[in-house]
Amino acid sequence: MPTPNKIRSALAGAMGRGSHSRPVPPDPDKRLLRTALTAFFALDGFLFAGWVVRIPAVKEQTGASPSALGLALLGVSAGGVITMMLTGRLCHRFGTHAVTVAAGVLLSCSVALPPLTHSALTLGLVLLVFGAAYGGLNVAMNAAAVELIAVLRRPIMPSFHAAFSLGGMVGAGLGGLVAGQLTPARHLLLLAVLGLALTAPAGRRLLRYRNPPLRRPGQDGPPQPGQEHRPPGARTMAGRTRRLVLVLGLIALCTAYGEGALADWSALHLTADLGTGAGAAAAGYSVFALAMTIGRLSGTALLERLGQRRALILGGATASAGMLLGSLAPTVWLALTGFVITGLGLANIFPVAIGRAGALAGPSGVAAASTLGYGGMLLGPVAIGFLAEWFSLPAALTTVALLAAVAAAVALVTRGAAGD
Repeated sequence: MPTPNKIRSALAGAMGRGSHSRPVPPDPDKRLLRTALTAFFALDGFLFAGWVVRIPAVKEQTGASPSALGLALLGVSAGGVITMMLTGRLCHRFGTHAVTVAAGVLLSCSVALPPLTHSALTLGLVLLVFGAAYGGLNVAMNAAAVELIAVLRRPIMPSFHAAFSLGGMVGAGLGGLVAGQLTPARHLLLLAVLGLALTAPAGRRLLRYRNPPLRRPGQDGPPQPGQEHRPPGARTMAGRTRRLVLVLGLIALCTAYGEGALADWSALHLTADLGTGAGAAAAGYSVFALAMTIGRLSGTALLERLGQRRALILGGATASAGMLLGSLAPTVWLALTGFVITGLGLANIFPVAIGRAGALAGPSGVAAASTLGYGGMLLGPVAIGFLAEWFSLPAALTTVALLAAVAAAVALVTRGAAGD
């Protein structure tokens, strides 16, 4: 039976420390670590979706106007963006496993707080905490996944993001089922209890094989205060790595823009532009999310067959074609088909971009690319709204196709970004 020190050595090697031959943990331990990380990805999607479906009820409880609610909801975004960059530093200091567990606990506890507020101001302050936990968990668990992927030597990042999508679908479905039976306070308290119940065993597994704080590049021994050994050319390599991480963040932004736009505007497009009923309109985002989940579940096999660069190019081109169909189709069924194609195309671009950024620059790379990607998800709905007012909603939705094509083009012309 391997000792925890051997497992830690293997995970340390994932970030490029030590010798060139990386010790690999035995299969049972690799499976357990992968299962634990998968649980945190599913937890992230589950809790966030559970909160989202109760926003209308919390709005009514607080008496917030639409504009006041919009400002309060910015708390999630502000907390997430601020914390994402800080989390990269925390991972370097304490290790990705410890930060993942801490953020999971904070996210589980903070999801119960919004229904306890009675004004838009206090809701916004509470959502700052919730957003901070959400952003911190996203960076830490993705960075931990990058370390494990390096040990496994398999491109399994899409499977982790598939767990996030599945968790979101379960969280939204459960929220719809209990909305008429439980108050928002009881529902979100239940989610908090379930979150802590899942975090306890998954967190114990991660902390058992807790990876130590990361050393600075070029250090052969334990890090000493103020001591940095930089090999010749390290500054140039750092600059090139930083540029590649920003390119990967741009790719993530282009695709997350589409996710945010479809989440907020697909139903309105189907009802206002194609005259469908509420039930069919609700299916718009559902089929998109389902297609993304299916695409991510098959993502590892796709990446092993095509490689990361070709997967990015093919995914962007597919999403671009699908969204042109989805936004300009004259019938509901053709539009839904376009949404499915878009979901399949976008499915693996964000996971690949974040995973590659982590492979290049560790938790700091994950933090930088995630922040840019998260910004795209926030930008999408707002940009679509303005463009729809100036032109039309179908024309505005074609920008999703445009940015997917940009992501494919960037992957095509940028050497080194995709790693193959």
